[in-house]
Amino acid sequence: MWMLMIDLLFHESCMEEIYDKLAERLVPASAAMFSPNVKRLVGLAGPPGAGKSTLAYEVVSRINSLWPQKAASFDAEVMPPDVATVLPMDGFHLYRSQLDAMEDPKEAHARRGGEICFNLYVRFQKGSVYVPSFDHGVGDPVEDDIFVSLQHKVVIVEGNYLLLEEGTWKDISDMFDEKWFIDVNLDTAMQRVEARHISTGKPPDVAKWRIDYNDRPNAELIVKSKTNADVLIRSISF
Repeated sequence: MWMLMIDLLFHESCMEEIYDKLAERLVPASAAMFSPNVKRLVGLAGPPGAGKSTLAYEVVSRINSLWPQKAASFDAEVMPPDVATVLPMDGFHLYRSQLDAMEDPKEAHARRGGEICFNLYVRFQKGSVYVPSFDHGVGDPVEDDIFVSLQHKVVIVEGNYLLLEEGTWKDISDMFDEKWFIDVNLDTAMQRVEARHISTGKPPDVAKWRIDYNDRPNAELIVKSKTNADVLIRSISF
């Protein structure tokens, strides 16, 4: 399979260029879609700490800016800033109450964020739909908090496991028009995740335990799915 490789350099000017390039990649193809029920779906995957959310929101912002310049003649019905949106997979986490009801609740909570801890629905492909977000303060999804409308021509779905091809994840992976993966050094990614854990109030020893017990094993599984990507974005820190 042919794969486009892009280096995402963690230098401000380089990052801006990458965001621009990815946005420009999507706008022309999306502008050609006349039907209000057709969307271009991009699956953006990568391990925890890769920078998926940042990349997704930056690209969506640029698509919404570019659309009136490059796509207005194709679809006068669609006006910015509502042509592109981000759909995080975090909203599809199982509820804490669902984890409590499992055979081993302690283990279920310890493994939260793993590939089995999601309630997956293939339900945002066409038309308008409400989907859940995730409240990190509460630690649970918020039902029907994100509205994907008829006007959304581009939806970037971002999440760790989106390019896996096992079980229900394959149904998710198969629906994307493009598959992107942020490839990052795992030690670098885990340092970012550990810092994130500490910033939310976890003691350093607990943060390190969670990295070793849950986050790194998950990341090692996720990295194997990068071979399924159409676009490989290499995250390089200086």
